Amino acid sequence: MYKFNVERTTKNLIEWIKLWFEENGKGCNAVLGMSGGKDSTICAALLAKALGPEKVIGVMMPDYAQSLNDADKICEYLGIRCINAPIKDITLATLSTDIVENGVALNEFSGQSVQNLPPRCRMIMLYLISQTLNGRVINTCNLSENMIGYETIYGDAAGDMSPLGDLTVTEILQIGDYLGLPHEWVHKTPDDGLPNSSPDEEKFGFTYKLLDSYIRNGFRSFDDADKESIHKIRKMIISSEFKRNPMPTFKNL
Repeated sequence: MYKFNVERTTKNLIEWIKLWFEENGKGCNAVLGMSGGKDSTICAALLAKALGPEKVIGVMMPDYAQSLNDADKICEYLGIRCINAPIKDITLATLSTDIVENGVALNEFSGQSVQNLPPRCRMIMLYLISQTLNGRVINTCNLSENMIGYETIYGDAAGDMSPLGDLTVTEILQIGDYLGLPHEWVHKTPDDGLPNSSPDEEKFGFTYKLLDSYIRNGFRSFDDADKESIHKIRKMIISSEFKRNPMPTFKNL
């Protein structure tokens, strides 16, 4: 049975961040999107520990009808730099752009494409700010969400380095508690931040606890009551595998 050592992992993670910046961005700032959720909060706290809060830039990027979700308060608490860069004008301009094929306008986009637009606009904004302020863009996705494809390619899935990418939600929460971060921020009910959104676990149909146990322990210790959820998890992992693999490239041999 897999066991997680929060103290050792946190210390190793902080040292890894230090080493990565020493080798890939000596003197650079860490630039990350601050949603007010657990991942960006805990990631920002780790970066501040590793690099110093003055080298961390939190960027708030609310879309239309979205709040800051305490992101500004979190930045202030951590002592990191804070930039407000709303993306509503970008998303609205994109959706109102005339897209024409053979004289016929494409005036209706799929629901999924519209849903994925804000994360992609945010990544454009992060790289704009990062390249302006001598930064490196930090990916804040976690292993649990990555495994079931709950991420947007070239959106929140992008970045220059990923501190949390090999850690489950359960483990990340333990790190947040170990760092002594406020409970209401670490254990805030996770959702995608969209207007009229529902919590992640309601959308999934299973809990992060169950997902994380499957990721770390496989089929072991599950009873019949879990079988339907495990089948759904396995199906989501398989169908989203293309997101986790490098882009297929023709080899000219």
